Formats: sequence, C-alpha cells, structure tokens
Amino acid sequence: MSKNRLVRWALALGCTAVATAALAQEMPKSGPEHEKLGYFAGKWQFEGESKEGPMGPGGAIAYIETCELFEGGFALVCESEGTSPMGPTKTFSIMSYDTEKEAYTYHAVQNDMPAFSAIGKLEAKTWHWKTETKMGSETMYTRVTITETSPTSYTFKVEMSTDKNNWMTGVEGTSTKTAS
Repeated sequence: MSKNRLVRWALALGCTAVATAALAQEMPKSGPEHEKLGYFAGKWQFEGESKEGPMGPGGAIAYIETCELFEGGFALVCESEGTSPMGPTKTFSIMSYDTEKEAYTYHAVQNDMPAFSAIGKLEAKTWHWKTETKMGSETMYTRVTITETSPTSYTFKVEMSTDKNNWMTGVEGTSTKTAS
C-alpha cells in the first residue's frame, strides 16, 4: 500500500470515528425539574392586594398572565398585563431550572421597574423565590411564596426586608387558571 493511500485511509477512518461519536451524543433533554414548570402553563387571572409601604401605595391588583413551555421544555415563558395602585403594568418573564445551581431561575422585565432575577426552590407544593435589589446605598431583599392549592389555583405572597430579619408583606393574593 502506498504512503498516500495509507494517509487517505487513516483520514477516512478518523473522520468516520468523529462523525460516529458526534451522532452517538444525544441532545440534552429537559428533566423532571423542568416538567414541574408545566404547572404554570396556561392563562391565569391574578387578584390581590398591594399593601401600603416604602415600595408604593396600597390597593387592589389584577393581572392576566399567559404562560407556555418553550420548545424543548427547558423554560416557561410568560407575559402578563394588569393594573396595580401604581398604574398599568406589563411583564415578560422566563422561568427555568439551572441544573448546575440545582435551583429554579426567574428573569423578568416590567414596564414600571428595572429588570430583575430571582432564585427559587420547590418544596412539596410551595415555591420559594428570593431576590436582592440595590436601592441607592441599601439592599432590598424580596421573597415570594407561591403555594399550589389545586391544579388550577395558587396563593402568592410577596415580602420585603432591608435586613433579612424584619419582613413586611408587600402583596398578597390568589391566581386562578382560566384556560390551558
């Protein structure tokens, strides 16, 4: 066998091995933690009350939120629109599960405040979310508790603190699924 033929044969075998290895690797698949986000898929109606405090006036809140699992099943994408004591509100958010951090993630943009992110965990039927926001020289800590009360409803509570010891309720309410 000539040297050129041997080199071509080795290159062909090498290329075949690389192609076979690439085909053998599977695309990542969403896991059970991602599937739990499916609870929130559908159209939801929020009703609640904002408490008067340092973040604004108190009063009724009402939102309609539509969420769907993004193609691939790794994330839930939501859009909401509603009213609060501070006026009309629109939000776009994405929830997912970070396998490296072993935590849920939430990223949102709203028309009436800066973008923010939160880290969460699910215990039984209760979702716990936490975030920190710098406000000048102070840090505002926020925790959100969402409790699934049925396949089509949940309660929510938003609490805030500047020291992680004294928590003040900012918003409380319920959400009901109106369509899948």
